[in-house]
Amino acid sequence: MFAKVVFPLPFRNSFTYAIPGELEDLVQVGVRVVVPFGKRIMTGFVIDVSEETDVETKIKKVQDVLDEQPIFNKESLKFYEWIAEYYLSSLGEALRNSVPYGTDVETKRKIVSDTDYCKELLEKESKKTSVKGKILQVLSERESVSISFLQKLIKKKNIYSSLRSLESQGALTVLDKIDDAKVRIKKVKYVKLAKDIDEIYELIPSVEARSPKQVVILLELLSNKNEPFQLSELLKKTQTHQSSINSLVEKGAVVVFDKEVERIYKEEYNEDLKEFTTTEQQQKVVTVVKEKIEAEQFDSFLLHGVTGSGKTHVYIELTKSALDKGKTVLILVPEISLTPQITSRFFNTFGETVAVIHSRLTLGERYDTWRGIVKGKFKVVIGPRSALFAPLKNIGLIVVDEEHDSSYKQNDLVPRYHGRDAAIVRAHNFNCPVLLGSATPSIESKFNAVTGKYKFLELTERIDKAKMPRITLVDITQEKKKKRMKNIFSDTLLEKINDRIQKKQGVIILQNRRGFATQVFCDDCGEIISCPDCSVGMVHHLSKNILQCHYCGRTTPVPKACTTCGSISLRFWGTGTQRVEDELAYHFPDIRMERVDSDTMNKRGQLSFILNSFRKGEIDLLVGTQMVSKGLDFSHVTLVGVISAETSLWMPDFRADERTFQLLTQVAGRSGRSEVEGEVIIQTQSAQNFVLQRVVRNDYAGFYAREIFNRQRSGYPPFTKMALIEFKNDEESSVQGAARDFFKILQKYKNKLNIVPPAEAVIYKIKGYYRYHLLVRTHREKDPNGRILRNSVLETFIEFNKSSRYRDVKVIIDIDPQDVL
Repeated sequence: MFAKVVFPLPFRNSFTYAIPGELEDLVQVGVRVVVPFGKRIMTGFVIDVSEETDVETKIKKVQDVLDEQPIFNKESLKFYEWIAEYYLSSLGEALRNSVPYGTDVETKRKIVSDTDYCKELLEKESKKTSVKGKILQVLSERESVSISFLQKLIKKKNIYSSLRSLESQGALTVLDKIDDAKVRIKKVKYVKLAKDIDEIYELIPSVEARSPKQVVILLELLSNKNEPFQLSELLKKTQTHQSSINSLVEKGAVVVFDKEVERIYKEEYNEDLKEFTTTEQQQKVVTVVKEKIEAEQFDSFLLHGVTGSGKTHVYIELTKSALDKGKTVLILVPEISLTPQITSRFFNTFGETVAVIHSRLTLGERYDTWRGIVKGKFKVVIGPRSALFAPLKNIGLIVVDEEHDSSYKQNDLVPRYHGRDAAIVRAHNFNCPVLLGSATPSIESKFNAVTGKYKFLELTERIDKAKMPRITLVDITQEKKKKRMKNIFSDTLLEKINDRIQKKQGVIILQNRRGFATQVFCDDCGEIISCPDCSVGMVHHLSKNILQCHYCGRTTPVPKACTTCGSISLRFWGTGTQRVEDELAYHFPDIRMERVDSDTMNKRGQLSFILNSFRKGEIDLLVGTQMVSKGLDFSHVTLVGVISAETSLWMPDFRADERTFQLLTQVAGRSGRSEVEGEVIIQTQSAQNFVLQRVVRNDYAGFYAREIFNRQRSGYPPFTKMALIEFKNDEESSVQGAARDFFKILQKYKNKLNIVPPAEAVIYKIKGYYRYHLLVRTHREKDPNGRILRNSVLETFIEFNKSSRYRDVKVIIDIDPQDVL
């Protein structure tokens, strides 16, 4: 028997391995196998098993099988093949998403150096900035380092010829070390009686004379009705030692054994179970989608429900229908900040059949949850975009909540998929409906509903007799003239906050920037203190009195003088959440307040703790970034304040207006979710701006009409298919050269494509790497599925790799980018 195996590496081939007789029953499509690959040992995915092969060279053997049950079958493999084909990745890179991090076995190459000899060679090296010189610099300071970390340190990938040269000189040795999986099944030692109760009672007198402690252990096990007792807890409770257990084992009185312990995440945020009455509008939505669940038919639905209209209740009712059919359900949410409330409500309804997957889980929790899904223990899975790859079988419904959110797009790793679009394909493969829900649908989704690709559903009214909040724009330019500004707060907003605090009502304040001051500059020479590794200004964090780059994380102390001219006239400009918090504490000394942003939410369970306290009325006010704009449903919140509406409005990106409208509408929707009418105060310098005016009127239709017109006129999605090609390197000239070479090759397809010549990225430098962008588009009418665009870009990329001399430049191809920054 032979297995075709693919690896999570950037090439598209599969490789054939022989299956040893003892593994024939274990190797099947969908399992992971440990195999030799070149000089390495790697984990790969089996995509086919056959009795014959066309391979004529010597075939290596499968060494081990990692999975008891398949992660995917031939049918679900089609989904991963689509991901790989559409987002231009290898099948192995797509399949990497199907397993939790830390479960692979592979060879890691490690370098062991003679540091003294490396120092000697470094002194003799004429060009210390060469690849060889940089390697010697690192190895003269470190006795051992992995190859991947060395590549990262010197910012070069092609280092192997230099390593071979130094190895032949005796300066270093390259070792191959097999790394086992970082996470495995957790087992704990348990104790139970090895004899029946009568025999134990007969044994006690003879034991008691010599070892009273052993009797204490036996009596404790007897009182536990011979149920297994965790060894560590038993020793602690009886205040005895391991030697007593060992003696009882020798006497045959007890047995010690390993028992698997599940590490399953439990949401710390909790709400009481509420009985909701389904409204007439909600029931219409449930009925339409339920028909497709019952018929096991694919269809795409866009649910446009105003904030507070009860979309989560609709999801729960539809989940009941799918589970009644014996199906499983996948609920996608944009990010962790949305999971506490929605997870709590699903747990209340469906109990322990619900599993949560997100990045705050430990490796062990993620692994055990994943294994539970494979075994069929969990029927409902909730999580961000990565939950899309949960190994659920027999899916009957997929929900994408807040489908407009940009965090559904994977921007860091290959494949750079979009969770919403991929969810539609996965639902099609399972012949089940997919429901996209949002109060502010993305322009693309609304366009698909208008053109009939999606079925359009609406919830136009809030539940529980709640009204939409009153939204007021406060022009801070006019307020300054009237001397009604107290630093960053208008008197209007301060008066409203004071009123709500007196009435014991909840308040949420949004400022979509972290830190205290967003820029530090010299008043004499005008120089802004920027990150040396990124072309962005450093942000002042008052609590630690540091400057931090929000792109690479670099921190430095606040300088006492300008680093350019030496002036001590440093100014702190701009407003972050820390400054908002600081000024609120000044105006309201007794206020109970918490800040919700990525600086404060670094502790596990912190968000759930804060939300629990806010729900109970133990916190008066939440101040935060966009984390406070999503999914929060608290009936006592009657005021939302926005410090600066322009935070995202002037970004040089074609989605800037859309993102601003969505953010402000979403955060406004946190207010007035009960019979008490809510109010929203938005401070702005652009009160007449079209986007803000549409937010005030809660006029999504008017905003969409204007935005879709602009997109068509400018040639942006949904009227075009788009690819953004990024070039990255630490040498500026190499990035420019690579971008020019790629552009020249791409010109042969200029009759099919709209090609924007390469240019510096808006943020030109990040983490020490210079960045160039090349934007490529095709018109949707001529290229409806983007195949012409993808094939042209892929063929160009292949030719570029063969002919270009800029091999060290990283080329990233992003299909359907969510921004062009």
